[in-house]
Amino acid sequence: MRVLLVGGGGREHALALGLAGDPSVTALIAAPGNPGIAAMAELREVAPTDPAAVAGLAVEVGADLVVIGPEAPLVAGVADAVRAKGIAVFGPSAEAARLEGSKTFAKDVMTAAEVPTARAYTCTEQESTGRALDEFGPPYVVKNDGLAAGKGVVVTSDRAVAAKHAQDCGRVVVEEYLAGPEVSLFVVTDGEAALPLLPAQDFKRVGDGDTGPNTGGMGAYTPLPWAPPGLVDEVMRDVVHPTLAEMRRRGTPFAGLLYVGLAITAAGPRVIEFNARFGDPETQVVLALLETPLAGLLHAAATGTLAAHPPLRWRDGAAVTVVVAAEGYPAAPRTGGVITGADRPGVIHAGTRRDADGTLRSAGGRVVCGTATGPDLAAARDAAYALVRAIELAGSHHRTDIAAAAVAGQVTVPA
Repeated sequence: MRVLLVGGGGREHALALGLAGDPSVTALIAAPGNPGIAAMAELREVAPTDPAAVAGLAVEVGADLVVIGPEAPLVAGVADAVRAKGIAVFGPSAEAARLEGSKTFAKDVMTAAEVPTARAYTCTEQESTGRALDEFGPPYVVKNDGLAAGKGVVVTSDRAVAAKHAQDCGRVVVEEYLAGPEVSLFVVTDGEAALPLLPAQDFKRVGDGDTGPNTGGMGAYTPLPWAPPGLVDEVMRDVVHPTLAEMRRRGTPFAGLLYVGLAITAAGPRVIEFNARFGDPETQVVLALLETPLAGLLHAAATGTLAAHPPLRWRDGAAVTVVVAAEGYPAAPRTGGVITGADRPGVIHAGTRRDADGTLRSAGGRVVCGTATGPDLAAARDAAYALVRAIELAGSHHRTDIAAAAVAGQVTVPA
């Protein structure tokens, strides 16, 4: 199977590792890729959000499967253009990708499907925003209605900060705060059949103790020793299958990766958001434990044959990833710094580039991730931080508490 992987971040490097490890993959091409992906794939230049360019490249390289990593190409309709060429593609249509592209659309789908989620209002001007903030009270949750690379959400007890974010965004969803630990659940689906992957937890805030602004994610771990029994089955029953049925009813079936972001509240799981692709950095840990060949799984979803796919197999143990971010991230990341210690197994490249002389440099806010597995969560965490300590990038920073509370048994679900 010849596979074209679209994207060039940490999620795509993790996907590339999984795809390259699948015996059915005879060639892996990544566009545009990154220096980490280059170790296992042929890199090709392409504008990932240009549907015609990506579809043309898929034809040129003779792809049997196209895997679209980031959200922006999906919302732009890249999957539609590739499908129009008769090539199997893992990723939803532009219409179905609105589950991520518009918070309002996602709320409408959840309401119609009776999916448990937070009460919310879509607001476009200060007066309606103010009424919504006053009704829900602090902590205030304000979300940019469109794509914002994981940084469009503000959760704050400061009403002025919440109102300012709404004003800056223009169109926002203001919703009630959901109290409880968060869970990310990835679901592979062909629009009807659906297979859940291992639930993970990521860390959105930039600083230890969940302080500072939201980011695209500073680390993650799986499995979740504190998760309530039957959590995944409950989410599949109450969230995933009703959502997929509603999308089919609307004539826009969702096929690809449905990311369900959850808060585990005293009243049970509640959906925070949907994404239309693998989450980053959770992908790094979930795929590290997946034993089932990845390309075959994604191809089954892309061709409507997921119901016949064998049950998923998982490696024992746990996985942890820790993100090393550039100086100034997330507000104003400094790029171009020399990186050493990153060319080793377990280091996932996210925002890197390589000079002609081989020098590795930072090229984004989240630069690399130290990803490790172990027989248990504590061992995996120790191994991930050992990788991080060996990476040098002037001014870089990382959280020191990824998975610490879970290892200590301090994550609790509200009663």
